[in-house]
Amino acid sequence: MLKGKHIILGVTGSIAAYKAASLVRLLVKEGAEVKVVMTPLAKEFITPLTMATLSKNPILVDFYNPENGDWHSHVALGLWADLYLIAPASANTIGKMAAGIADNLLLTTYLSAKCPVVVAPAMDLDMYRHPATQRNLEVLRSYGNMIVEPESGELASGLVGKGRMEEPERIAEFVKEYFQGRQDLQGKKILVTAGPTYEKIDPVRFIGNYSSGKMGFALAEELAGRGAEVVLVAGPVDLSVRHPAIRRLDVESAAEMRDAAVAEFPKCDAAILSAAVADFTPKTRTDEKIKRGKEDMRLELVPTHDIAADLGRMKRHGQVLAGFALETNDEENNALSKLRRKNFDFIVLNSLNDKGAGFGVDTNKVTIIDKEENKREYALKSKREVAGDIVDKLKEALESLGL
Repeated sequence: MLKGKHIILGVTGSIAAYKAASLVRLLVKEGAEVKVVMTPLAKEFITPLTMATLSKNPILVDFYNPENGDWHSHVALGLWADLYLIAPASANTIGKMAAGIADNLLLTTYLSAKCPVVVAPAMDLDMYRHPATQRNLEVLRSYGNMIVEPESGELASGLVGKGRMEEPERIAEFVKEYFQGRQDLQGKKILVTAGPTYEKIDPVRFIGNYSSGKMGFALAEELAGRGAEVVLVAGPVDLSVRHPAIRRLDVESAAEMRDAAVAEFPKCDAAILSAAVADFTPKTRTDEKIKRGKEDMRLELVPTHDIAADLGRMKRHGQVLAGFALETNDEENNALSKLRRKNFDFIVLNSLNDKGAGFGVDTNKVTIIDKEENKREYALKSKREVAGDIVDKLKEALESLGL
């Protein structure tokens, strides 16, 4: 799939440098020509001989070879490449990239590159979440660089958290998607809501639900993979996004999700509301933990804002609005009623009575119904495959509006 593509792989001084060997092998296997640029410190983690053997090209570290005077032109490298992939990218290198510092061949090549740049960070969790690192990553994004988000997991320090470089297989898939991906939503901006909302009772208790956010995150990844710019408004979930075209806004309550969705929807071509938003919130909240007493506790609830109805009223000509209906009885009639009340263009129905569908699982079984009451039922599939079916329907709805 990458035949004829020229890729520079930049390797920095990180323990994750050992993953670069697998990454270069995967890229070469797909037909790419890969040239590896290493920082001097990267040689302490993986040998140039290993990378040269796998890439089938000499490894570039210094500006010139002192033995024969051969010059390694960063300008020529920047013109040669179709993509510059820096993996792993240490906090140090990310900071220098953001500041425009050019004190090694990897960085001068970055500043000279005319091609797209993909950055896969790798560092300990405290370094990753430090405000300086987050600011530097935002600067790189503002330059148009694509960031492959690190994973959460066990780190070299023995701690567990976010900062571990994404696996080589996933990075290689990202590169393939970039070059070969289906880009039928290029130029479109889509809002997605995902996950639960938590409605606070006191500082330690809340009203919530079992939504994992997996369906909404799969939708965001599918949309971004097909060329859309995605705004993902996410409730409290333990999930990460990996595509650089996804802008994530984290919220907790239904009110926060409503504010974010109302602010973003006017700027979008479409919205898919997959979040499981609380219908009620406590009328009053306490700033201190409620202590157990001998008497029954009574909790008075009031309705939350109806986000779907609010967006349905806001929807203008040329926008598409889709929602979800998770039902336990009289499923189709309830879904049709919701579709009409919320001014949806189509609704995705799933039932808790279907094994393998609903909250917390990696599969789903859905029926999509549009406002003309056309209905299509789908078999049980992975949520990523279901996301593809839903996005196909969204594309169809956009095309029906001439978009």
